[in-house]
Amino acid sequence: MKETKYKKELVEFDVEKAYKTEEVMEMLKKQPKRKFVESVDVAVKLGIDPKKSDQNVRGALTLPNSLGKKITVIAFVEGDKAEEAKKAGADIIGSDDLIDKYKDGNIDFDVAVTTPALMKTVSKLAKVLGPKGLMPNPKSGTVTENIEKAVKDLKHGQVIFKSEQQGIIQGTIANSGMDNAQITENLNSFIAELQRLRPASSKGIYIKDIYLSTSMGPGYRIDVSQF
Repeated sequence: MKETKYKKELVEFDVEKAYKTEEVMEMLKKQPKRKFVESVDVAVKLGIDPKKSDQNVRGALTLPNSLGKKITVIAFVEGDKAEEAKKAGADIIGSDDLIDKYKDGNIDFDVAVTTPALMKTVSKLAKVLGPKGLMPNPKSGTVTENIEKAVKDLKHGQVIFKSEQQGIIQGTIANSGMDNAQITENLNSFIAELQRLRPASSKGIYIKDIYLSTSMGPGYRIDVSQF
C-alpha cells in the first residue's frame, strides 16, 4: 500500500517539463517521507567536450548553508600543519603512519587534505585513493598550505566536484531537512561557481540541463533559463 502510494506521488510531474526552482522545491517536499534525512543532489549537463583536457571542469565550493552531516576529514600533515589540522577539527592526522594504515584500501574517511610538500608521500596511496575519488588535488582545494581553512570548509559543508563522462557534474548540495530558501541558496551558489569555471574553449550553450533530486527520489528538471 505504501509502495503504491509512493509510486503515485512520483508520477505527479512531467518528466519532460523544465520547472522553475520554486516549483521543484515544492515537489521535493511533497515526496513520501523516509525514516532518514535524504541528501539533495544536483546533476548538471555541461556543453563541454570531456575528452579535451582544457575543457575539464573541477573545483570545490563552500556552500552558504551547511550540509548538516558529519564529514570525516583526514589530514596528511606534519609539524605545525598537524596543529592547524587538529585546531580546525580534522578527524585523522598523520603522514607516513597513515600510508601504512590505508595501503590495503580500508578507507574510513570522506575526504583527504594535504600540503604540496607531502604530496609525494600521499601519492603512494594513489592506486587506493584515485579510484575512489579521494586523491587530494590543488584544483579542489585539498592540496594547500592553508590546512586550517581547508578542514573548516570541508567540515562546514563543501562540495567537491569534477566533470564526468558526457560532461556531467554531480554533487550533494543540501539535505531534505533544510528549508526551501537554504536549498535554493546552495543550488544558486553551485550553478554560479560552475559558470565561473567555464572553460574558455567551451563554445555554444554551456549549461544544458539541471536536475535536482533527493537520494531516493526522481530527478526533477530545472529551467536553465533562470540562470
